[in-house]
This record gives sequence, structure tokens and C-alpha cells, in this order.
Amino acid sequence: MHARFEYMSIDASNGDQKRGPSPSPLRNSKFYQANMRILVTGGAGFIGSHLVDKLMENEKNEVIVADNYFTGSKENLKKWIGHPRFELIRHDVTETLLVEVDQIYHLACPASPIFYKHNPVKTIKTNVIGTLNMLGLAKRVGARILLTSTSEVYGDPLVHPQDESYWGNVNPIGVRSCYDEGKRVAETLMFDYHRQHGIEIRIARIFNTYGPRMNIDDGRVVSNFIAQAIRGESLTVQAPGTQTRSFCYVSDMVDGLIRLMEGENTGPINIGNPGEFTMLELAENVKELINPDVDIIMVENTPDDPRQRKPVITKAKELLGWEPKITLRDGLPRMEEDFRQRLGVPKK
Repeated sequence: MHARFEYMSIDASNGDQKRGPSPSPLRNSKFYQANMRILVTGGAGFIGSHLVDKLMENEKNEVIVADNYFTGSKENLKKWIGHPRFELIRHDVTETLLVEVDQIYHLACPASPIFYKHNPVKTIKTNVIGTLNMLGLAKRVGARILLTSTSEVYGDPLVHPQDESYWGNVNPIGVRSCYDEGKRVAETLMFDYHRQHGIEIRIARIFNTYGPRMNIDDGRVVSNFIAQAIRGESLTVQAPGTQTRSFCYVSDMVDGLIRLMEGENTGPINIGNPGEFTMLELAENVKELINPDVDIIMVENTPDDPRQRKPVITKAKELLGWEPKITLRDGLPRMEEDFRQRLGVPKK
């Protein structure tokens, strides 16, 4: 539990001192052994459910998950349902949520192009209204709030690799803008609440993450390739195949998020794996490790697809003591095992 119960912030515009809201008086009671009560929005999703697993390992944590199951699944949380320290609420963050918590991990948002292009208005509402609602909750109960922003705030970057000082190159009216610009607005809201109301904020800019429980066929490249390889289909690489991504295994990502929440830095901080692969290299790795018999074919690219993605993680290393441990070649077989089980295709 974080020991400071008051938080001071200086409003740079006029020098006024802002005092953050205080949590429940029970937090200061010597007769009350308080658990850390943590809300995870989007906790039934891919990264969210792995985060819940990690938080639940600590017996001092009580975890509340709010999820509307647009992309998440109860299946991801089945091991915790009925546990006395765990609560699951079907809730859409675009509606007000009234709970008493100490920390908020705000992950709720479709993160795959297939889902956010299917319902772009819902996606931007989740990013903007959902973040406003969670900040309002943090203000009311004196909670610290962490936003999972995204490397997409850098758009199709004109600098490579990307560090946190880069402002980005984003198309405000493109088919991906509901996600890219939505997250940029969410970051703005976080800092405005921090400056104006003294809210304790943390912002993680997360780069491509992969691992068990990803939605099969969700349009993200790692899950697409693995599902195709297991089914014996051709691996479809979007032209020209030289565009790059950096892939972080989910357990490394969760470790980074928790370190950011527990630390003293607002961020934004890049959390991702600086190991950079072209799409063609990724396809070749999947082919070699999972199914050497499949072909690799080129297909048309989607609009506004960033050409390069590679995080500078100097801040994460220096401020959080964090860096990824699991390589792509170690992580892919773990994901294959999970996908085979869910697809019902045993390894030959």
C-alpha cells in the first residue's frame, strides 16, 4: 500500500498549490489492517486478466474487475470467480461506476484494429468518456490511477526509435484515429486532472504485447500468424513486409505496469520490448517454430499502418528498474500451446 495519503501538485500555469483528495479515513486507522483495494477496468481482456492473476497472488490485494465483454471474456478470469478477494462487475466504463478503491488500472478499450474499426464511435467514447469517468472516480475516492496508453500515440513515426518526448505523427481523420487520437486525449485528460485536482496519475505507453489468451483472429499480427500456422493456412504478411514491430511477452508487460503503479513517476513511460522484427522475420519465426509446411504470402496493407515501431526503454530501466526478460523465440511456443488448446488442434 502506498504510504502517502496526501498528494501535492503545482499548477504550472498560475503557481497555485493543488491538494489531492484523501482516501478513506480507515486508511489511517491503526486498528484497521487495510487491504489494497484495486479496480482493473478491462480486466477480462488479454493483458487485464494476466494483470489480475499477478495482483491476486498478493494476499493483501482485493481486486475488482469491471468489463463489458466487448473484447474480454469471463473465461480469462474463471480461476478467480468466487474467490473472497475478487469481484467481477459487468460494466461499461462510459457509464459512471461507484466503488471504493485505492488504485485504478484503467485498461478498458478495444486494442485490436478489427474491433476498434468495427465500432470506432464506441472506441473513442471508451477512451474519452471512459477515462473521464475513471478520473472522476479517482478524484472522489483519492485513488491513484494508471492509464494504459499505447505506442499508437506516436502514429506513423518520423523518428526512430520512439522515446517519450516524441509528440507523434498521427492522422486525426483516419480509420485508426478512434484509437490513436482517443488515447492521446486520454493522456491529456490524465495530466489535466493531475494539474488541476492533484490526482495521482501514471501513464504507460505500451507497445505490441503477445501471449496466451489473446483473441484468436483478432487482427493482430502475432495471433493471426500463430492461428494460421496451427490451421495449416498460409501466413498473410501485409505488404511490403519490411514494416517493423517490437513484441513484448505479456508477463513482462504486467511486471512493468505494476512497477509503474507502485513507483513515484507519473510517466508517460514506454513499456515494450526493444527487440525489433520485420513482419517477414516474424512470419519466418512462426513458420520455423510452429509449422514449417506453411507458405508465406503477401497481402494488401491497411491504411495508416505504421512502418516502424521500436520503443526507447531508457526511462523504464532507470526509473522502474524494468526491462523485458522473455525473447520472441521463447514466448511464441507458450502462445502456441494456448492457441492449440483453444482451437482443439493437438501438436503432431
